[in-house]
Amino acid sequence: MASDTLVVEGTGSDVDDAWTAARRSLAGLPGGGLNIAHEAVDRHAADPGVRGRTALRVLDRDGDAHELTYGELARRSSRFASVLDRLGVWPGDRVATLLGPDADLYVAALGILKAGAVLAPLFSAFGREPVRTRLELGGVSVLVTTPELYRRTVQPIRDDLPGLRHVLLTGPMLDGLLDAADPDRPITPTAPGDAALLHFTSGTTGAPKAALHVHEAVVAHLATARSVLGLRTDDVYWCTADPGWVTGVSYGIVAPLVVGATAVADTRPFDVRRWYRVLAEQRVTVWYTAPTALRMFMARGGQEARRYDLSALRTIASVGEPLNGAVVEWALEVLGLQVHDTWWQTETGAIMLATPADEEVRPGAIGRPVPGIEAAVLAQGPDGRARIDDGHVTVVGGSAQGELALRPGWPSLFRGYFGDPDRTAACFADGWYLTGDVVRRDRDGWYRFVARADDVIKTAGHLVGPFEVESCLMRHPAVAEAGVIGVPDPAAGALVKAFVVLRAGIEPSRELRADLLGYGRRELGAVAPRSIALVPDLPHTRSGKVMRRLLRTRELGLPDGDLSTLENPS
Repeated sequence: MASDTLVVEGTGSDVDDAWTAARRSLAGLPGGGLNIAHEAVDRHAADPGVRGRTALRVLDRDGDAHELTYGELARRSSRFASVLDRLGVWPGDRVATLLGPDADLYVAALGILKAGAVLAPLFSAFGREPVRTRLELGGVSVLVTTPELYRRTVQPIRDDLPGLRHVLLTGPMLDGLLDAADPDRPITPTAPGDAALLHFTSGTTGAPKAALHVHEAVVAHLATARSVLGLRTDDVYWCTADPGWVTGVSYGIVAPLVVGATAVADTRPFDVRRWYRVLAEQRVTVWYTAPTALRMFMARGGQEARRYDLSALRTIASVGEPLNGAVVEWALEVLGLQVHDTWWQTETGAIMLATPADEEVRPGAIGRPVPGIEAAVLAQGPDGRARIDDGHVTVVGGSAQGELALRPGWPSLFRGYFGDPDRTAACFADGWYLTGDVVRRDRDGWYRFVARADDVIKTAGHLVGPFEVESCLMRHPAVAEAGVIGVPDPAAGALVKAFVVLRAGIEPSRELRADLLGYGRRELGAVAPRSIALVPDLPHTRSGKVMRRLLRTRELGLPDGDLSTLENPS
């Protein structure tokens, strides 16, 4: 990737002995090197005892199951890599997917990795503007999507993306290309440190960030799938995360296939009763889902759960947002299983803190660092982030609260934000990776999540950057300024709310508010504001930044707190 490749000092390929067993379980490329797709499918397809095992079971819109064996998935993904060859895709080129959790997504993702290109997954519910921003940010040259998503989301912005050379549409177009492609195309040689994944994550004070990961990340995916989720080759595994996010790739695609399990993918939208049916009818043994979904299950009560045979289910784990103790207690009472929380980030690439499947859960606690991870609590400064004095941080021992920090060196640590070395450098200090999350550690070394040190909104398992939403709203001709916060919601965790200042001469009205809500849904999709308040002005800091903290406290009826940086404190 030439000058676009980002390298973070101190995050090279040396890893602790804790990762050795996982590394030894991997085959490596026949001619040397490491490739995620080879470890996920091709090495299994080469084993006569495994190639006929079901790798993927996709449930279509009618609920019918369609299966691909490891052998079939290996051949079809090789055909996809061959298609990329014909399009002139080179190693290091970024290829994006705008797809839901279906067979085409798995084939494309693995084929991209086999071609030595970089997989850049996008959330299929995004609107036009988030898609455009990410395609530009990642320098994406090829996009794979459905005809429907293309017409609705991509076609209107196609002329704004001169770097996007090709768009592959699923259905007859892609099927025809695959049928004519080589099923035995060899994997492009890749090294452990070669770029493999580009995951987009929202920032709070700027544009989205693109976290770059390498093929070596598969070592952490395999190790944590085994040690934390307890995944085995005979498991039927369901990760409900959308494949547009890091969880849907790391633990929806890579982890179950590397282990050699059967992955379930459901193409239909969330519904409590149907999800119960999927768990029961597919005999799911390990379920990795979001606290939002579990809260919705809990809201339906225990009577609904008792309608289904969930006896195959062995492990439930959660990810994406804090898991409250009430959900853990409900699951134990109603489902007969504990929910094992996990903590990690787009940047960490894999689970960092957790309560492993074979350990007792402490309700409300995340757990402890997984083997190979060194964690610390850092003293906080007045802004909530770790206090840094002359380049040094203060590590707090024993029972403490502060910013969570991790010692770099694990295989899946991101290699930097694509094209943004300054933002990358800000994530590291004094030999630590700074997570931006505030935690509380007890005397036994168990961690509990307290809050995010910045303003990222976690809504229904998705991360929403306020700046991105504000920027979109301000493109509406009636809007002069916008401020966005998350408002607590018992089901989604938080709902996006926008405060909008209108341009001079434009009067507020119900019709205008409805028009703004519709505009947000069209442009932003699933991350659009759920409510909009038309206000005369917004609180600003002296440097001109909107004080989202003040918007939030006033919305919730909480004390204003420190107003020393407010532009007009009176």
